Amino acid sequence: MHSFSKTILDWYACYGRDLPWRRTRDPYAVWLSEIILQQTRIVQGMDYWKRFMERFPMVQDLAAASEDEVLRLWEGLGYYSRARNLHAAARQIVSMGAFPDSLEGILSLKGVGDYTAAAIGSICFGLPAAVVDGNVYRVLARYFGLETPVGSTAAKKTFTALAQRLLPPGEASAFNQGIMDFGALQCTPQNPDCITCPLQGTCNAFHTGRQGLLPVKKSATKVQERHLNFVYVRFNGETAIHKRPAGDIWQGLWEPLVTEGTRPLSSGKWFFAKPCEKYFSEDAIRLLRKGVKHQLTHRTILADFYLWEPAERPPLPEGYRWIQESELDRYGKPRLFEKLLEEIAGRKRP
Repeated sequence: MHSFSKTILDWYACYGRDLPWRRTRDPYAVWLSEIILQQTRIVQGMDYWKRFMERFPMVQDLAAASEDEVLRLWEGLGYYSRARNLHAAARQIVSMGAFPDSLEGILSLKGVGDYTAAAIGSICFGLPAAVVDGNVYRVLARYFGLETPVGSTAAKKTFTALAQRLLPPGEASAFNQGIMDFGALQCTPQNPDCITCPLQGTCNAFHTGRQGLLPVKKSATKVQERHLNFVYVRFNGETAIHKRPAGDIWQGLWEPLVTEGTRPLSSGKWFFAKPCEKYFSEDAIRLLRKGVKHQLTHRTILADFYLWEPAERPPLPEGYRWIQESELDRYGKPRLFEKLLEEIAGRKRP
């Protein structure tokens, strides 16, 4: 066994995190945790995992749920394609008759990639498959002095092959979880704890003073900026919503009237539908808040919030529907819509 691998196993035995999904080898529970924790910190994902396990204790329960119910439970986690893939994969598993126990079978599930398949396979079925995530990239890059930019095809090939060679026979589960915890707790992105690190004596980055330079990062994707106007329409205790279509952010979630662009709505001209114009007056619409910032991975959303209370019931653009305001909690919504509702709840009605 490589000395690096033994050190990771010994460290994990002493300092590994006690997480609820580590107290079971149930592949459903482990798979659920892995999907939730993609792009999500453990401290935030823990409560979501518990809620999903309480609401859907078995994969059959998740498969039988509606997409709206799954998205509503997912609210606040972002990256909603994960929730849709989770739901689709649950139905795949049910159709298979059992959770797949091979890497090929696990990889066939919607939304499951190499890392997730290796994690589930090693933890639940003892498969000799090494995981490679951000923590693993960082630990291996620093320890072995690797300068291949992470995020590149070359890096994935190099780091995966190295992690696989380091995988100790019969210890895939402990090693994979150990190296991930080591990167999260000891060899952290900023200010790694090199003084108490058990790998200090043979760590390339420590001896060359390159902890802050490794791993080398691939050039960041340019962040785009979008301007949206969120208009909450209220008439006789009802409001108007529609489901966002495929091919854009927040696919499948519900939102109020929305326009895109920087033109203020106080002009009384909307691109929605000309029949709406006769119901529109500057007295009926109020700007509640301007420039609300919401950050996505490759987009910055700047939103203006409006409340529109027309004197007559207006016709709606195609795809919109009227619902009782009291029923809003039944619909999965993006975080910006929730912020709009919070803004309205915090203001007195005129």
